[in-house]
Amino acid sequence: METTELLKKVRKIEIRSRGLTRQIFAGEYHSAFRGRGMAFSEVREYQFGDDIRIIDWNVTARFGHPYVKIFEEERELTVMLVVDASASGDFGTVSGTKREMMTEIAAVLAYSVIANNDKVGLILFSDRVEKYIPPKKGRAHMLRIIRELLTFTPASSKTSLGEPLRFLTNVIRKRCTAFILSDFMSPAFEEALRIASGKHDLVALNISDRREKEIPDVGFIRISDPETGYEKWIDTSSERIRKDYSNDWKRHDDMVVSSFRNCGIDMATLCTGDDYIKPLISLFKHR
Repeated sequence: METTELLKKVRKIEIRSRGLTRQIFAGEYHSAFRGRGMAFSEVREYQFGDDIRIIDWNVTARFGHPYVKIFEEERELTVMLVVDASASGDFGTVSGTKREMMTEIAAVLAYSVIANNDKVGLILFSDRVEKYIPPKKGRAHMLRIIRELLTFTPASSKTSLGEPLRFLTNVIRKRCTAFILSDFMSPAFEEALRIASGKHDLVALNISDRREKEIPDVGFIRISDPETGYEKWIDTSSERIRKDYSNDWKRHDDMVVSSFRNCGIDMATLCTGDDYIKPLISLFKHR
């Protein structure tokens, strides 16, 4: 991508992100995530209605009755954008690819973070951590993140969510809010997800395309897996093949949803060509 074209794209995304942040996300972002960055202060005796997840089991065992941890809200948040850069993101059949949608949403989130004077960082991943930008404040830092999202070329085409989750857990010492933007075409990742969610506040944004869920009756077509290179001809006029295809997708989607539900992680499902603003606002308000 030439420098002039890149600058135009960065500027376009920045203008759109600024508008969405001011008009739509004003207040929603901070009300949803304030207090998620917490520092331990003290313990007190358990009271009816307290969240059992904040019980201090060491102190409870010592005194023979339950105590809970008290946290103080930190003045600033640290937000990490964990973005899938694998080859499956290049798929899109409506108005753009999954990667383009992830890039725009990540840019909007980055602008919201910077507008609230918080820190934002970036992890780009495939089946490994491809790029890490430590969290910082400032417009120049935000623009660097947008440029990387637009231009980065990964070394691997495959996906493994376990690697970036382990990296997030080990590298980001202080509790942060991490947005995971991916189609989650990954081997099992629930164990790494559970460990990461015990340390950080995770939010999943599941990006898909409608043709991944079902295929139309258009006769013989060649399909390929962009991550493995495997190709196959299928007859889409066969109702059985179309049904098997849809069932395979549903099994995958159910696995993804179940993994996040089991770990108590909020998730929004977004589809290329659809408006992503309403689902994001709904997610923010839900929190």
